[in-house]
Amino acid sequence: MEINFLALLVAAVSTLLVGFVWYHPKVFGTLWMKESGMTEDKMKGGNMFLIFGMAVIYAFLMGIILQSLAIHQWGAFSMVGGDAASAKPSYEAFMADYGTAFRTFKHGALHGFLTGLFLALPIIGTNALFEKRSWKYTLVSGGFWIVCFTIMGGIICAWT
Repeated sequence: MEINFLALLVAAVSTLLVGFVWYHPKVFGTLWMKESGMTEDKMKGGNMFLIFGMAVIYAFLMGIILQSLAIHQWGAFSMVGGDAASAKPSYEAFMADYGTAFRTFKHGALHGFLTGLFLALPIIGTNALFEKRSWKYTLVSGGFWIVCFTIMGGIICAWT
């Protein structure tokens, strides 16, 4: 299977768009600032090009692993060691029967949602516990990643 780098890039950039809405002061921005200890002055400092650039790079890396979670055919591809040319005929038969099965935005969004709920939220929650952050912080930050993974999974599964 080939990696669709455009789909991964669009999925990564979608996290910025979700963030612009999610962390807007009229949505969760004010609550997040309060719960994280962030101030307007702290937000003005820093290299925003670097911050947003690294955020896209990190989201791109998340997208790489998300495609293997959202697209079932990656499992068959990985079982043959990533070399379809030397695979047994059973791989070709599987891909002929199921090559495009479950390759929809809806299916990818489901896997993205589950990844956010059962991977991202527990990671953020664990960090928040040790950082002595509130449950509000955990829900705002975890909710953000659940929404992001849902959208990313949909994009990646539908476009790849």
